[in-house]
Amino acid sequence: MPDPRVGFYPGTFDPVTFGHLDIIDRASALFDRLFVGVAVNEGKGPLLDVEERITAVRKEVSGLRHAARIEVLGFGNLLVDAVRDAGAGTVVRGLRSSGDFDFETQLSGALRRLAPEIETVFLLSSENHRTTASRIVKEIARLGGDISPFVSDDVARLVLSKLDRGAT
Repeated sequence: MPDPRVGFYPGTFDPVTFGHLDIIDRASALFDRLFVGVAVNEGKGPLLDVEERITAVRKEVSGLRHAARIEVLGFGNLLVDAVRDAGAGTVVRGLRSSGDFDFETQLSGALRRLAPEIETVFLLSSENHRTTASRIVKEIARLGGDISPFVSDDVARLVLSKLDRGAT
């Protein structure tokens, strides 16, 4: 049986942003254990490969308040199967806007039909992270902008190295 005190926060994390870390930090305070599931998601054409994303997320969460409760893992199967494999009873999703809400309610509805024993909870992004999206961070980086307001220095270096821009 899934454990409702175990959360599962899935995402592509391409790259992991301060907004993601805010949700992870807050969710880790709510659950006895939190899995951060890094989705392979080749359909999105990620800039970073899954191992780079897992490594980056692990490094970033290591400094959070409840780091001992957090485990980062990769998954390439259905979300419901990854959640079950982890023994989690709750999926955590972050919401930035009403557009996110529309998509996330569809996702949670599908999850509920596939696995009625798994609950979904939504955490609203903190106000200063509501405009942060990995897609936007990558676009800013591609066009030569400063991504330091959105990601750590380590993540910025990784993103810029993938874009052959080096550290700025």
